[in-house]
Amino acid sequence: MEPGSVENLCVVYRSRDFLVVNKHWDVRIDSKAWWETLTLQKQLQHRFPELADPDTCYGFRFCHQLDFSTSGALCVALNKAAAGSAYRCFKDRKVTKAYLALVRGHVQESRMTISYAIGKNSTEGRTHTMCIEGTQGCENPKPSLTELMVLEHGLYAGDPVSKVLLQPLTGRTHQLRVHCSALGHPIVGDQTYGQASSQEDQPFRMMLHAFYLRIPTCTECVEACTPDPFVPTLDACWSPHTLVQPLDELVQVLRAAADPDPTEGGPRPCSPSTPLPAPGRPPPTPAKLPETEAQRASCLKWLSEWTLEPDN
Repeated sequence: MEPGSVENLCVVYRSRDFLVVNKHWDVRIDSKAWWETLTLQKQLQHRFPELADPDTCYGFRFCHQLDFSTSGALCVALNKAAAGSAYRCFKDRKVTKAYLALVRGHVQESRMTISYAIGKNSTEGRTHTMCIEGTQGCENPKPSLTELMVLEHGLYAGDPVSKVLLQPLTGRTHQLRVHCSALGHPIVGDQTYGQASSQEDQPFRMMLHAFYLRIPTCTECVEACTPDPFVPTLDACWSPHTLVQPLDELVQVLRAAADPDPTEGGPRPCSPSTPLPAPGRPPPTPAKLPETEAQRASCLKWLSEWTLEPDN
């Protein structure tokens, strides 16, 4: 991917009700600040001025968010009904998301579940960050789950690096970045949770990409798979030398998983937010918790503002 500009917005899925775009790295989704010359909001207004809704705060209803530094699949609802149906999928944990990342070091286990609880960091100078339970200053840690699958081992600018597929099963702020850092394998280019080094040693971007997204709404299954940006032809600093698991096979498993039908209990051709099953074993069904008053209030707030908390 080239650096972002107003003109080079990439659309990977489009229907009457939804768009899925391949967001560039180092681009904010929306902003009212005059100095933000490039945002996804402005790219959409430039490309699809006829789709902008003046009744919304930013002109478009973003179904979820990605960090400023993260690239990849991001869904936009084109009307209120579509936004509501997407929200219900997120609330009921029926959305499947998978990310690609380059992390420092060679991860030895080919597959693992990361389960560190994540809370807000109250330490002076770090209040904009998150941390794992047990860290000094960690406030209100919440259960967090991430599936990690190693794809390749190799070198990035001469340093040992692993290419991994990450599947968040919960949606905590900075979850993937915090979990990888807690493992001792921070994401390459993550200046917040990564290894301290001089600015000259930093790569041109944070190596985290929202690769796959599926939102099984009641009227359509929104499914998008974006191009893999972490290949040697696009970044000569990345030199893989050992294949651990083929990415194509994991994508086939994601696509083949079936959704529970909320009306009949039978399968549908989309998948809930459950981990990729091990060979010969079906994925577990997540327990559905009753909606609390706080969650309902959050839902109503989201339905009025059309935005969600950052999810990675």
